[in-house]
Amino acid sequence: MEAKAVAKRVRIAASKVRQVLPLIRGREVGEALMILKYTPKKGARVVEKVLKSAVANAEHNYGLDVDKLVVVRASADQGSYMKRFRPVSMGRAHAYRHHTSHITVVVAER
Repeated sequence: MEAKAVAKRVRIAASKVRQVLPLIRGREVGEALMILKYTPKKGARVVEKVLKSAVANAEHNYGLDVDKLVVVRASADQGSYMKRFRPVSMGRAHAYRHHTSHITVVVAER
C-alpha cells in the first residue's frame, strides 16, 4: 500500500527542489528526514514538510507502520507562474515571473 502527499503552487522553482530529491529517493523515512534536516537549502525545508505529510497520511489513512516506511517516489513538477510587473525608466514596465512548483512524495512499506 502506498501513501502520497502533494504540495501545490509552492513558491520555489522546481529546478531548485529537484536538487534535493535524489538525496531521499529509496531511503527509509527516518534517514530521509535526518538528511533533509541538515541539508542547507530552502527546497529541503519544503520537501521535509511534504514527506512528514505523506508519513502522516500513511499512518492515519492506511494504518501503515511508520518504522517500515520507505520513500518510493519523489518528484517536483513545474507549476504555474505568478506574473508581475516592475516599473522601469521612461514610464515603461518590464514583466517578470515568480516560479512555482508541485512537489509529490510517495511512501510505502518495505
